[in-house]
Amino acid sequence: MSPASTGASTIVGADASVPTPDARVSPGGPGYRRMSFALFLAGVATFALLYSTQALLPLISGEFGVAASDASWTVAAATGGLALFVLPMSALSERFGRRAVMTASLAVAVTLGLLVPLAPSLGVLIALRALQGAALAGLPASATAYLAEEVSPKALVTAIGLFVAGNSVGGMSGRVITGWVAQEWGWRIAVGVIGGIAVACAVAFRLLLPAPKHFKAGSLRPRVLARTVRGHLSDPLLCRLYAIGALFMTVFGGVYTVIGYRLTEAPFSLPQGIIGSIFLVYLVGTVSASTAGRLVGRLGRRGALYAAGGTTTAGLLLSLADSLPLVLAGLVLITAGFFAGHAVASSAVSKTATHGRAQASALYQSAYYIGSSAGSTVGAIAFHAGGWAGTVGVGLLAVLGVVTITVFGTRAARLQRRELTTAA
Repeated sequence: MSPASTGASTIVGADASVPTPDARVSPGGPGYRRMSFALFLAGVATFALLYSTQALLPLISGEFGVAASDASWTVAAATGGLALFVLPMSALSERFGRRAVMTASLAVAVTLGLLVPLAPSLGVLIALRALQGAALAGLPASATAYLAEEVSPKALVTAIGLFVAGNSVGGMSGRVITGWVAQEWGWRIAVGVIGGIAVACAVAFRLLLPAPKHFKAGSLRPRVLARTVRGHLSDPLLCRLYAIGALFMTVFGGVYTVIGYRLTEAPFSLPQGIIGSIFLVYLVGTVSASTAGRLVGRLGRRGALYAAGGTTTAGLLLSLADSLPLVLAGLVLITAGFFAGHAVASSAVSKTATHGRAQASALYQSAYYIGSSAGSTVGAIAFHAGGWAGTVGVGLLAVLGVVTITVFGTRAARLQRRELTTAA
């Protein structure tokens, strides 16, 4: 029985043209720091822009006179736009190059970021956010594909972890900055400040990122793209990784979309600036993502996913308390578990697929951001219906899905090993 049929780890479409590991960049090698820092900045800009309205939802609700479930669409539209366009953008990166597509995506996204504060209505704001998400779609899949081609396999988890760490810094700084700026000057000025920061990150990214040495242009023919996508979707391991990414992001999207509403209500009644500072817990995600490689080295991929799921579950349960220190501790655990799980799953996708990497990563990113959109919307609806406990319930169901999928994968791998031993 083939690895694909059992669901065990497999290599998709091995390509003899893939460069040998010795030819790729390793930590300490020439260009590694520039490459890592450039993609770190791209991650900062991506998450700062993508979630720029999340911490401001109570203020947006107040200005436009809408409920949390309506205002949450300013987040869901952005992540949904990214989810829809990440696969087409990845196809462009196969043809025109990772660096070119990432540069163009950031340029369009930061331009839209400067227009978002001018939105005259909630409908226009949601439309601009959807376009911004679609523009950002060129970043995530292209970045992981770029790293898979340019970085040695042993350093890949660490390199992708640094990119994910940039995501966490962007998400954190965007929310903290918007919280304090909005408290003094309103949400529009706050979003405009984030747009300006993203412009600086985009310029530095383009100046620092080394030209690719191992990229080989592919085809834009629809049949070729469809065949590549079908190949990835027929691989059980990749499909499981896509589902895991979506479920982890469902938890994260729901929690961080709703937490601002919870903290503005009794018994907390916190001001906007303090609520924005709560997102400093993203620093925990920076650490957990960047150390995901060591976690996999100790526990293996599946063990690391179990650890991430258990940590996230503990955080969800702890956040139910009506004590601010306990809620903060819960957010720390949720953030650490999410970023570790995301780094492990996304790097596993890049290692599994050795051809059509951008499409493999794009499918993961699409599932991931569909999970974000679902979490933002369903989490807000659950909060409206059952309070914070409703949002936590949604998160616990998602984590249960992660654990169930990982257990299935573990059993499939054991079955394959037994069959190989018997055949030998």
